[in-house]
Amino acid sequence: MELRTEAEDWLRSQGSDQWSDREAGARAIAKWREAIDDGRTWLIRDHATDRTVGTVSRGPADRDFWSDDDAPETGFYLYKLMVSRASAGNQIGSLVLDWACRVAALEGRQWLRIDCWRTAQGLQSYYERLGFEHLRTEAPAHRKSGWLAQRSTSLILNEASLHPVGDFAVRHAA
Repeated sequence: MELRTEAEDWLRSQGSDQWSDREAGARAIAKWREAIDDGRTWLIRDHATDRTVGTVSRGPADRDFWSDDDAPETGFYLYKLMVSRASAGNQIGSLVLDWACRVAALEGRQWLRIDCWRTAQGLQSYYERLGFEHLRTEAPAHRKSGWLAQRSTSLILNEASLHPVGDFAVRHAA
């Protein structure tokens, strides 16, 4: 939850309206807690400092955005990828996306899929730089997310870094 609060504060300082609606935020946090309780959330830990530096969750296809025409079973859906501000710039997000591609490929899935805030152009550009292709933008009235993108699970950008060396580790959240 500290990462979420830090992310909210940072986004606000950048002039973003992402995660600023308290009511929508409460619903999102409740869904995130479900993902944690269901074992679908992972923490990224820095063993050198014994600190959590990031988190990511997986979940089902969000039916506000993904339809049967998208063949939802071919996708691995990531949510709530967050990296602490102190660890920003260390390619943790890119490494987590590569790791998720490997897990998805092992499950026989073709796509790593995300949705993000419709107004978050910087975040959208970040994902595009990491191999995501923007598919379309959905705009249901009750949601501010809806920029949909996917990346082939065969795309690994940091091949050498995915071996178990260094000080970072991914583990399930408790």
